[in-house]
Amino acid sequence: MFERIGRFAYRRRWFVLAIWLLAVAAAVPFLPRVSSALEVGGFSSPHTEAARTRELLRERIPGYSPSSLLVLFSHPTLRPTDPAFVQQAQQALRAVPSIPHVTAIHWFTENPSQIAPDGSLAYAVVDLDLQPEEAQRVLDDIEAAIVPTDLRVQLAGAPAFYADLEKVTERDLRRAELIAFPFALAALLFVFGSVVAAAVPLFIGGVTVALVLGLVYALTRVTELSIFTLNVATLLGLGLSIDYSLFLVSRFREELAAHGLEEATARTTATAGRAVFFSGLTVLIGLSGLGFFEFLFMRSVGLAGGLVVLVAVAASLTLLPAVLGILGPRLDALRVLRRGPETGRFWHGVTAFVMQRPLHVAIPVIAVLVVLGLPFRHVRLSSPDATILPTSTPSRQALEEFRRAFGDGALSPLVLAVETERPVNDPQTIAALYDFTRRLAADPRVTRITSIVTIDPRITLAQYQMLYADPTRLPDPILRQAYQQLAGDHLTAIYVYTDSLPASDRAKQLLHDIRAMDPGPGLTVWVDGGTAEIVDVVARMYSEFPYAALTVVVATYVVLFLLLRSIFLPLKAIVLNVLSLTASYGALVYVFQDGHFSSLLRFSPLGFTEASLPIVMFCILFGVSMDYEVFLLSRMREAWDQTGDNRIAVATGLARSGRIITGAALILVVVAAAFVTADVVLIKALGLGIALAIALDASIVRVVLVPATMRLLGQWNWWVPKRMARTLESVRVEH
Repeated sequence: MFERIGRFAYRRRWFVLAIWLLAVAAAVPFLPRVSSALEVGGFSSPHTEAARTRELLRERIPGYSPSSLLVLFSHPTLRPTDPAFVQQAQQALRAVPSIPHVTAIHWFTENPSQIAPDGSLAYAVVDLDLQPEEAQRVLDDIEAAIVPTDLRVQLAGAPAFYADLEKVTERDLRRAELIAFPFALAALLFVFGSVVAAAVPLFIGGVTVALVLGLVYALTRVTELSIFTLNVATLLGLGLSIDYSLFLVSRFREELAAHGLEEATARTTATAGRAVFFSGLTVLIGLSGLGFFEFLFMRSVGLAGGLVVLVAVAASLTLLPAVLGILGPRLDALRVLRRGPETGRFWHGVTAFVMQRPLHVAIPVIAVLVVLGLPFRHVRLSSPDATILPTSTPSRQALEEFRRAFGDGALSPLVLAVETERPVNDPQTIAALYDFTRRLAADPRVTRITSIVTIDPRITLAQYQMLYADPTRLPDPILRQAYQQLAGDHLTAIYVYTDSLPASDRAKQLLHDIRAMDPGPGLTVWVDGGTAEIVDVVARMYSEFPYAALTVVVATYVVLFLLLRSIFLPLKAIVLNVLSLTASYGALVYVFQDGHFSSLLRFSPLGFTEASLPIVMFCILFGVSMDYEVFLLSRMREAWDQTGDNRIAVATGLARSGRIITGAALILVVVAAAFVTADVVLIKALGLGIALAIALDASIVRVVLVPATMRLLGQWNWWVPKRMARTLESVRVEH
């Protein structure tokens, strides 16, 4: 089948090239619109307790706002209690209430807790009727409506965070592309030695990325996709398409030395093309694991990655053979490096050294990989917040100002939805709420509470019961506004402010304790807020991960079994993959959670590991790392079929593919490492994790551990039950 594809691509080479170029031309006009069509965020689920609580509050409390923007005011000399400060703050926001989706503004003049204890800062809360990830769309309108005054104005909260995240993500992508292309070209020149041969994989990579982004834009018309799709599509699009092109171009040069142009093209697709197909299948299987998750970010990465694989494999099997057929011997034109023919002497030497002492080599290498993975034992998983942005972004600066003035927990309280059997204003309900809030306030981790029964400490329980007897006739406007915002018929909200950051162990333990509390007679409590969202999201992600991982591992085993016709080789490949993946997990914790090399990599340590990263890395790397296993073992299988000698098969396979695997890995490492320059810590961590895992996998794992373990297994490498072997051989012959 693959040989027929190669012959067709050669004989219709100009037609094939024209079809691909027309497809790219159709995609190009939509490329500038891709980022604006994508969604920011995507780390939440509608099925967590936190999300259900948020929806419950939105549905049943008329004055509840699903998201809000904090407008911070400060001045070098004026204080928030000064009339001039108040007048200028109100002047600054006078046009904001008329903006669509703005429902209310809550002033620090009405609530003294919105003034910093040291008087350096005060803030107004702008309520919006949009979900946090959608609210950033109105941020530009709000910023434009703010009237300049002598006060310093900063914007904080979820809408500001998501707006900055979108801008920084686009900037990161442009920077990474500018770095990746020239470095990838340099690596290709080193591998091939000629400008034309080096340009071909880059051309295929550019076509792949352009088409994938065009398809991504088309998909946004029918479904939501995360903004991080841009980075993943570019990283994988360049990396995989260049990798596949590298293997095919290398094999084509080998075949062209012994055969005519058409035959060389056909044989290239029949051998390297077949390996590319199965390699793409393993990557697709890995990425399909992300389909188990309901989180937009993860589903988007899986969908974009799947598109990349399909387009990259299709381009490698059709467009690339057509281009090779057009170029022929001119592939080596414009030489810049004179490279002798690949003799494989170095790789033969490495293989001989390793296979003579397999245990002496394998045990230390395995020990090194295990040690690299040890930091993962103290991993702390959390969801992303504004701390993943660089300190230069406005929302991050506003967050740090707010934390200094009000404390770590003031921006993200626990939000309790308390459902009541009797009406909220019933005297028994008021008494139960009064008792419950006092028990909460007695906890040393709680700094303050906002509820309908904690508005003023001077008001007694009996007075609250009397005041709320008829909420429509509350005499005090502040009390009336608070009741409208915090209470419905049978539901009320309680905001519990803590002394800790949402992702801290202290805040998580408080959440656990509140959920375990008995709120009192006639009351039922659900909890939302930053800490609840983090805990619920992590729990839901990792409840689904085992099923995704098991499916990926089993499907990968089946594909490798069909390709290699061996019982043990696929199993060994999976074990070695897990080893290199574990090492990259350890590095993730050591660098981004613990903060080592943070000054060198230009980021602020998170103190946690973003929860989706280990899962996304598993699904991406499990397939991508198999690339090199597939190419290496398929060459070994060819040699085994010819000789029946395990030592010769291993040595020949490594000699024929060692340099090209190293070159391919180098290019993918370069492309992934370009994303380490990202300002968004999440993308920086993903780039470093992929680069490190591929570097380890293509060096000590494939070059050292593979031959060592194959020497230890001996003839068992190629064992398969006889009946199964006959079935596989008959299927292979038919195809």
